[in-house]
Amino acid sequence: MPQNRSFQHRIGATRWLSPVVLLAVWEAASRLGVIPERTLAAPSSVIKSLVQMITSGELAENLVVSFWRVALGLTIGVSIGVVLALVAGLSRRGEYAIDPIIQIKRTIPALALTPLFIVWFGIGETPKVALIAFASIFPVYLNLYGGIRGVDVRLVESARSFGLSRLEQIWHVILPGALPSLLVGLRYSLSIAILMLVVAEQVNASAGLGYLVNNARDFMRTDIIVVCLLVYAALGLGADALVRAIEDRALAWRPKLIAEA
Repeated sequence: MPQNRSFQHRIGATRWLSPVVLLAVWEAASRLGVIPERTLAAPSSVIKSLVQMITSGELAENLVVSFWRVALGLTIGVSIGVVLALVAGLSRRGEYAIDPIIQIKRTIPALALTPLFIVWFGIGETPKVALIAFASIFPVYLNLYGGIRGVDVRLVESARSFGLSRLEQIWHVILPGALPSLLVGLRYSLSIAILMLVVAEQVNASAGLGYLVNNARDFMRTDIIVVCLLVYAALGLGADALVRAIEDRALAWRPKLIAEA
């Protein structure tokens, strides 16, 4: 057993070898002038800029703005997606009324709506939040709708035979059965929300990570651009980790197929 753990530790350390080598090559190429600073700043310059932006509070201030944009848009989009999926999944009439419209709108790329949202809502905060909300609806809707329709009919029939009302069947049988699908949809929505945040903040932003990127682009500060890209990546990883934590607690009843070593 100790030998197996030692082997796993060596494998884990080996996984970090290629990123470290890549950073070393990147740093060396930058110092030797192979990669000009205006093309891509060296890792040391990126780290220095990151520290400066943290100590000055500039990064934190703009990060809070971006966080609230994505949080508000995601909350609106996920809420709408859940409600529509429940109506369409639990009612045949709801399916006929909602699902065709959703399927039509799903084929429209959210990015293509950016000019239209600017015409409708101006260039303030509303179009940014609306873009994130619109793109976040469909993953939640599609996965929850599929999860509801995928619940084993025998479980519903068993609940009915035990005398459970329709509302009790939904609460105790259908929704728990569809919960894994809902969490999958939420993970997709989080990823898409971060992606849409990057696009939305390019539209006349006066604060936020996109504002920092635009300013850095104008002054050829590739170090700041890389810092902002790293923060976007950290937001995505943090959001995914949050959903995983929720999934572990909410689905603790589900047996794990892969045993832990």
